[in-house]
Amino acid sequence: MIADALRSLERARLRALVARDIEFAASVHAADFQLVTPVGMVLSKVQYLGAIEAGHLVYVSWDPHDIDVRAHERVAALRYRSTMQVTFGAHQVPQAEYWHTDLYEKRSDDWQVVWSQATGIQPTP
Repeated sequence: MIADALRSLERARLRALVARDIEFAASVHAADFQLVTPVGMVLSKVQYLGAIEAGHLVYVSWDPHDIDVRAHERVAALRYRSTMQVTFGAHQVPQAEYWHTDLYEKRSDDWQVVWSQATGIQPTP
């Protein structure tokens, strides 16, 4: 089933980003990949994976909850909440909850993530 395969691929992508497995991560991110961060920065594949490889961006943990998938023949959208902790340079972001939306496209015979956006979930009073 396409949805299950995409859930597995997304979980593998997240594990690779936490482990700084740039070789695997590069294969899953399309050449024209873009990430919109929770603070509104737009990063290309080169910028994003380069920051991870250099240790400027470190995912301390990234634990996805249930992943919803809307899949069609060559395009799919994934949306899920996660608990994540990240470090940017010397700035340690405390563990928090985020929404993630990822757009995958099937290019040749492989699914690759093209767009990704993360939104911080503010605690309710």
